[in-house]
Amino acid sequence: MRLSELVKVILKYNPKADVALIKKAYVLAEKAHKGQKRVGGEEYFSHPIEVAKILISLKADSASICAALLHDIVEDTEIKIEKVKQIFGDEIAGLVEGVTKIDKIHFGSREDYTHENLRKILLATAKDLRVMLIKLADRLHNIRTLKYLPVDKQKRIAKQTLEIYAPIAHKLGIWSVKGEFEDLSLRYLEPEIYRFLASKIDEKRDEREKHTAEIIKEIKKQLKSKNVKSKVSGRAKYFYSIYKKMKKKNVGFNEIYDLIAVRIITKTIPDCYTAIGLVHDMYKPIPHRFKDYISVPKSNGYQSLHTTVITEGGKILEFQIRTEKMHHMAEDGVAAHWRYQGTERDQLFDKKISWLKQMLEWRNLASTSSEFIETLKIDLFEDEMVVFTPKGDPITLPKDSTTVDFAYMVHTNIGNKCSKALINNKIVPLETKLESGDIIEIMINKNAKPSRQWLKFVKTNKARSKIKSVLGMTIEHEKKDDIELMPIDILKRIDVVGKKAPVKLSKCCSPKLLDPIVGFLTKDKKITIHKKDCPNIHTLDSKKEITVLWKDENRLPIIKLALTMVDKVGTLAKVLNLIAEYKLNLKNINTKPKKESVVTTLSVEVDSELKLKDVINEIKKMEEIIHVVKSK
Repeated sequence: MRLSELVKVILKYNPKADVALIKKAYVLAEKAHKGQKRVGGEEYFSHPIEVAKILISLKADSASICAALLHDIVEDTEIKIEKVKQIFGDEIAGLVEGVTKIDKIHFGSREDYTHENLRKILLATAKDLRVMLIKLADRLHNIRTLKYLPVDKQKRIAKQTLEIYAPIAHKLGIWSVKGEFEDLSLRYLEPEIYRFLASKIDEKRDEREKHTAEIIKEIKKQLKSKNVKSKVSGRAKYFYSIYKKMKKKNVGFNEIYDLIAVRIITKTIPDCYTAIGLVHDMYKPIPHRFKDYISVPKSNGYQSLHTTVITEGGKILEFQIRTEKMHHMAEDGVAAHWRYQGTERDQLFDKKISWLKQMLEWRNLASTSSEFIETLKIDLFEDEMVVFTPKGDPITLPKDSTTVDFAYMVHTNIGNKCSKALINNKIVPLETKLESGDIIEIMINKNAKPSRQWLKFVKTNKARSKIKSVLGMTIEHEKKDDIELMPIDILKRIDVVGKKAPVKLSKCCSPKLLDPIVGFLTKDKKITIHKKDCPNIHTLDSKKEITVLWKDENRLPIIKLALTMVDKVGTLAKVLNLIAEYKLNLKNINTKPKKESVVTTLSVEVDSELKLKDVINEIKKMEEIIHVVKSK
């Protein structure tokens, strides 16, 4: 792409861009890389241009675009970082230096060299997030052109991309980059699986697209009748997400039905809830597949309503409903902040990389860069949740974190001095596991101090390292003598869904407390409990599979509210907004039209009878509500 074309695209989204500086960076990089070729035979300068184009597609600021054009100049040409600093200033030079590889001479192996470079980039990212955005764009173009490299290099780069860069893109909320990373990595790591998926998806493409087009047409018609301004489109699922679902559920391709998601992009949040009501009116929602990420966003800031329905003819279809701003945030993540900030640099970036700063706090515990990277991989792949302080400030934690993890995440001194904890105004033991949406309050005591027992249940590396620091422990001295429960005690904690029968633990895999489990009905009418990853379950009859769960004494009761309401635009949205205001966790929603009214059933987790009473009273005050009934 020529300079004039780049500038034209940049000015379209950022009229205040520093065009003179961008031109200067373009000319210098073009001159410095002159005569250099990439492995594929094209001019080397095509790579910095493509990296800049990726950042431009994310609506990047002027400094980032300049740094993208210059990102290989220090490493691969005669130009030194001092000259970059002299011409472009400290800000751009800092970004270029952040992504520049360190000297290879001091490292005995390629792995140590690669890991140390990644640690360097992460340290630079903690100071300025744009370093990682440039690195992600650099990696994305490199993996797009991976076909020119030998097979062993293809696999090595694809593996690192899948293990490190795709999860980082996910953490930063840049969904489009994450999806492409995963699909291209799958292409080189599992070429046969990739070709199989491509051929299978292509087989009935016309049929699926025709069905989806009909659905979209009907949805548009219904939304228009309710005066909801929106854009509706279909989006094919990424190959890798289909592959993951096949592995997770241990099913074949023909058992994966939701290959396309329909997106409804609205103008306002109330319109999102109106749209979800319409979708549930038109099609049968699948139980437990409704997710409200608007009221409780994901840890990376993602907001949307998700539901999966069964359309006419038994087709399964997923819907994603969100506002335009939420959609930009979903696709571009932190990079989307440029779109909504009045300045070139978004000062809120620091909040978006708190996870990275937390990891770097305990990096000194790792004696080598390889140890640090291995721990980083674990943290990157952990499922996360969002909980809240009493003031409503969101705190991101790994799944299964406890009140002690929360305390340390708020402040080290609060963790060291915590003595009691309240979850949703209820006093709980310190080892209690948190759930997304919980409101936690920590009570401190100046005489309190960390206990060695805390190390048996804390989840986060920050809590673990701080506790050890106070106790004067090292990694080598940490005890691993967790109490093993007897089989009879484990069985007491298992809940069988919808069936009364004797339960026993399988001897082949010996499930432990809180292991992912599944049950199977035997010939003697007993239920045998296996680990979900037990290899023997593949030999059992899937028709005899029984759903089993771990009992959770701290799980909140789920209350059903049956609302009979006038069939009027916006009524359901008002009810759902009210539930969100009271911070009740909405688990499921279903609507059934009648002659002159609509019956809507809502399932909500309730942390306070008083709060539930207030919500019901507020709902009753709405003139559109005819009747409200509650039941467990």
